Amino acid sequence: MAREPNQRGGRREREEAPEFADRLVAINRVSKTVKGGKRFGFAALVVVGDQKGRVGFGKGKAKEVPEAIRKATEQAKRQMIRVQLREGRTLHHDMEGRHGAGKVVMRTAPEGTGIIAGGPMRAVFEMLGIKDVVSKSIGSQNPYNMIRATIDGLKKEASPRSVAQRRGKKVADILPKQIDAPAKVAEEA
Repeated sequence: MAREPNQRGGRREREEAPEFADRLVAINRVSKTVKGGKRFGFAALVVVGDQKGRVGFGKGKAKEVPEAIRKATEQAKRQMIRVQLREGRTLHHDMEGRHGAGKVVMRTAPEGTGIIAGGPMRAVFEMLGIKDVVSKSIGSQNPYNMIRATIDGLKKEASPRSVAQRRGKKVADILPKQIDAPAKVAEEA
């Protein structure tokens, strides 16, 4: 009976593996000087997502690279956030995110634009499942700060459905009215 929890745990890990995709963003080799010389360790930064609107990041430190990546992946899975996407491909509105000296600007984009973003931000958008976005990183180029600023901006996103619910209105009342240009010109003439 002592083996059952291990088997269940193994099954649960196998079920989670295909659900989430992960992307290694950065690995740092750090050294500690001790009496006999230097001891090396590794720090890994990983972004994890389901490519359907959930994303998280984590960092892990260990003496070996695979162990650092494993720790970072576990932390990322625990810290996931959900982001509402428009048509499952882009953001609902433009937004900014900040963390420390890092600032990022993210803009919604028409279909076919693709992901226009720099390294760490690109990893976040790909793991989130965004297909069209234009973004710019201003200030800090540190990957940790860029990812944190991107996540900060994504947390601020509000879908029309959530805004309508918060205000007690219908989604149609929130969205701007679309006016046909030719019909408007005909009325004026």
